[in-house]
Amino acid sequence: MTFTLAAQDPHSKARAGTLTTERGDIQTPIFMPVGTVGSVKAVTVPQLQEEVKAQIILGNTYHLYLRPGMDVMEAAGGLHKFNGWHRPILTDSGGYQVFSLAEQRKITEEGVLFRSHIDGSKHLFTPESVMDVQRTIGADIIMAFDECPPYPCDEPYAKFSMELTHRWLARCVKRLSETEPKWGFSQSLFPIVQGSLYKDLRKASCEFAASMDCDGNAIGGLSVGEPEEAMYEMAAWCCEHLPEEKPRYLMGVGTPWNILENISLGIDMFDCVMPTRNGRNGMLFTAGGVINIKNAKWAKDFSPIDDTIGCYLSAYHTKAYLRHLFVAGEYLALTLASVHNLSFYLWLVGEARKQIISGNFDAWKREMIPRLKTRL
Repeated sequence: MTFTLAAQDPHSKARAGTLTTERGDIQTPIFMPVGTVGSVKAVTVPQLQEEVKAQIILGNTYHLYLRPGMDVMEAAGGLHKFNGWHRPILTDSGGYQVFSLAEQRKITEEGVLFRSHIDGSKHLFTPESVMDVQRTIGADIIMAFDECPPYPCDEPYAKFSMELTHRWLARCVKRLSETEPKWGFSQSLFPIVQGSLYKDLRKASCEFAASMDCDGNAIGGLSVGEPEEAMYEMAAWCCEHLPEEKPRYLMGVGTPWNILENISLGIDMFDCVMPTRNGRNGMLFTAGGVINIKNAKWAKDFSPIDDTIGCYLSAYHTKAYLRHLFVAGEYLALTLASVHNLSFYLWLVGEARKQIISGNFDAWKREMIPRLKTRL
């Protein structure tokens, strides 16, 4: 994988680039739809490709390991052949999912012993086994195994967590050097920077991650409940201490305005379940603001959902129709809302890229964010 910078906004740290992988190019800044168990909820692969125009999607090591399991993944020939998506895929290592199982896991130097949320069975994730699982899944970009501290978190635990993450990273790098990709495509490892909200720890973690000289770097442990301003402060600090020539991936973020603010700090890659999860609950993101489509005010509104972004839904369906589907409990509502929100997110980062290249990103961002936050 290679990363080429095409433009830098003159009034911020925002940059536009191209990630070149063996399965296709990714234009940054980019938003990556989350397909936790091998599918983006309620959205088909043709819809992701043709309507959403996704360039890369996510899978999750923890969930895919448990279901369908590596025996199925091995027999299928990897996730791309299993789910029919032939563009790039990124897999999260499962560190965040293990973090969320606080009552069902035990962390040791060796790895994490945890109980399955499905049937309670016991499993052990180590840096080595997580690399092996991601080899079998066959993702183009794979994450190092990390320990994600909670928020709030005292400094001694944040330091312990960061240092454990660093030792695990070294083991991940060693394991990859001893093994080969299984399905004929190379895989790029991204270390994950930790350190909670402590600047000295974040700086040390950035420096350790950079010393591994991997193809890119990820920033973890944010968007876990901390105030937005603290997230922005840490993201900006990490961007100062991560290599400019490598892509920077901020994990699990976030709202449309979070994404624009973090692009301005120098972040290149984003993922979040928000567009699909909120869409399934009737919240639509548009260029003019946020819509709760279940509200009665939309019952006789026959205008397009959002004709700014070029999503095909606006050519066929109105706000009134989509509200009707939600009120009637029709499954189609979940698909249409998810496709719309993902299309909006991809439109937003695509527009941000255009504005960066034209040198107008900072002014455009300051104009857009109040609009994006408006409740319609």
